[in-house]
Amino acid sequence: MSEPERIKKDIALFEASIVELDSLSLDGNEEEVMNLAKGYFEDTKYYLEKGDYFTAFGCINYAHGLLDGVKKRKGV
Repeated sequence: MSEPERIKKDIALFEASIVELDSLSLDGNEEEVMNLAKGYFEDTKYYLEKGDYFTAFGCINYAHGLLDGVKKRKGV
């Protein structure tokens, strides 16, 4: 799998996780973490488009980590 393909796969996984979490009631801190994750997601797409795969991969992984924290807190 090429670097762009791997990043695109992670983007799809992130989008699925967002859909799952958007249906939950979040408190202010959880909402803030979700917004940070979405920001890193947008950064991922920017760096992917620029061909900076290293930074794109780092951004999407950080975004996943933030979502994982919210999921753990919500018991998802």
